[in-house]
Amino acid sequence: MAEWTFVSNHGHVLVALATDPDLVLREVAARVGITERAVQQIVRDLEAAGYLTRERVGRRNRYTVHEHLPFRHPLEAGVQVGTFLDLVRSARRDGGGRAYAAHG
Repeated sequence: MAEWTFVSNHGHVLVALATDPDLVLREVAARVGITERAVQQIVRDLEAAGYLTRERVGRRNRYTVHEHLPFRHPLEAGVQVGTFLDLVRSARRDGGGRAYAAHG
């Protein structure tokens, strides 16, 4: 049986970049457990929807997550992305999260 998670790969990429905005996409892919090409598409999706901004810093990119925006699905539309990220950050600080453990 395939493993599943409550958060989509888009959410995982957003968490990774909010936690470390200077990550290269190869590292995001390794942390999320998907291909670098999939991460590139997700970053394009997040940028197009306004959830993420990419800024060129020298030869690298720095990402800014726009935490004031709401979740996209109507069931969670009243929740801001930042509230979700705060929950994840809090759990990681308190030792409740598995920091970048493989999910498979």
